[in-house]
Order: sequence, then C-alpha cells, then structure tokens
Amino acid sequence: MTRGIDQLDGHLLRVLATVIEERSVSRAAARLRQSQPAVSGSLKRLREIFGDALLVRDGTAMVPTARAAGLAGQARHALDALEAMLQQPGHFVPGEAQLRFRIASPDYIAPAWIAHLVQRVAAEAPGCRVELRPLGPTYDYERALGEDELDLVIGNWPAPPEHLHISLLLEDEVVCLLARDHPLARRKRVDEAAYLAAGHIVPLPYALAQRGVVETHLAERRLQRDARVQVPYFALGASIAAQTQFIFTTARHFAHYHAGLLPLAVLQAPEGFPRMRFYQLWHDRVHHSPAHRWLRAQVTRVVRELAASSAE
Repeated sequence: MTRGIDQLDGHLLRVLATVIEERSVSRAAARLRQSQPAVSGSLKRLREIFGDALLVRDGTAMVPTARAAGLAGQARHALDALEAMLQQPGHFVPGEAQLRFRIASPDYIAPAWIAHLVQRVAAEAPGCRVELRPLGPTYDYERALGEDELDLVIGNWPAPPEHLHISLLLEDEVVCLLARDHPLARRKRVDEAAYLAAGHIVPLPYALAQRGVVETHLAERRLQRDARVQVPYFALGASIAAQTQFIFTTARHFAHYHAGLLPLAVLQAPEGFPRMRFYQLWHDRVHHSPAHRWLRAQVTRVVRELAASSAE
C-alpha cells in the first residue's frame, strides 16, 4: 500500500479524476491540455497502481469500473487538500504574484467592465494573467468552478445557484435598445402594447437550466414577444438593432456602451420589468484563498466605480 501511495502524485490524481469524469481519454486529454498518448500513458500507470482497469468498454462507450466510480470524487478532494497545503494563508502580495485568474462571463457584460479589470490587474499584479472564458448554454460553469477549471463567474441570474458563494455587484435597469430612426425612438419609454407589437432580437440562453430576466418576466405575465431574430452574442444583437426596426432588450450599462458606438437610442422598457442583478460566483475551494479574495475585491471595485461614474 505504501508503495502505491508513493507512486501517486498531483498529476496522476488530476488525470484519474478527469478520465473517469469524461469517460474518454481523448476528451480528458483536451481538458488537461495534454496529448492523447500522454494521458494514455498516465492511465496505464494508474491501472497498475490500483490493480484495476478503471475504464472498460461497453459497446461504443467507456464506463468506469465499480472501484473507479468512487475514485473521481476522492481524487478531487485529495487535489483540493494538496492545493490548500501549498497556499500561504493570509499572505498575498499582488506585485510579486505569478498567478492565472480564470474568469467566465457572458458577453452582455459591457467590455468596459472587463477592460478596467484587466487594467487593474496589470497595474497592481503585473505577474498575473487573466484568462476570459465565454459562458454558453453548453458550458457547465458549476462543474468548471468545482473542478478547478474556473476561478470566478460574472453574470446575471434570476435565481443564482445556492451551493456557490455569491456577491452582488450591481442592480441595473432593463431598457430597450433600438435604431435612432426607429418610429419609437423619440419616446422616453416603450409602452407594453408597442413593445409586444414590435419585432424583437432575442439572445440565446447562456444557461440551459434558467430563463433570462426578460423571458422570466414575460412568462410570469403570460406574455410573449415576437422574436424575429435569435442571436448567439449580445454584441451582435446591438449591431442588428442599429440597422433594423427590431428592439433589443438588455441591461442599461450594456445599452449605453453600445449606444456610444452605434446609431442607437436607449428607451425605458415597459413598466413592471424587474431590475437585473449582476453577481460574481465562486466555489468553496477558493473561498478563503487570499489571492482570490483580492481578485473578487478588484471586480467589485471596478464595477462599482464604473457604475458611479455613469450615474454622474
């Protein structure tokens, strides 16, 4: 048993957990950013250490053995314990740090938020890197946070996941973004009748489990808008709105950013729309990390400073 423990290391534990979760050497290699032969070699070593096949073929699929089924979670816990041992509690010097911060966000966050955050990190922690990941309907950000693929998620949810740590960044108004030559553009507010009679640009959901704020509000009132165009990116919705007679419903900070770049008007949405609440989410594994506490503080500062300046 001691010999087996001596053969295990952090790399093999990560391969073990990933291969079992993915049930595929090729997919595990892609997640780990390693070559398929390298992951196959590590899997061979793991099979020798545990004396178990770990993954076996079932028709065209690979499935974990009875022993392997419980090993993935144990491997993740062991990795978390190793990372905790290497951290220096209460000690983080931004100017000396050499870290990678991985942040996921949908593109309806105005680019100014992210640009100012990157600028802040570059100024105060020049040895650190920021990696931005897109949120989409097929991306399981909850799993990615738990499995050390992400450090932070910034976004908007009608009902944020309860098992994650959460911090409110901003409450923002829902507005209508439309071309300056749109027949409604001279109004201050789009009333409900005009809103429902108009054609709309609607974004694809960025989370499979939840509707967005706009769709949730309309569904609760048993209303349905005329979705003429569906777009995968919010920025594309703004560009289409500028050149068509369709309305794009979004957050005020996003709308004002794009109205400064394109011939767009920003109108108040029909009465009754709830305010959008933007959060940052993180997993318990980084909750007490001094480096990640510093990162979350920078996100909060950037968003609130920009919100204050836009309100002046």
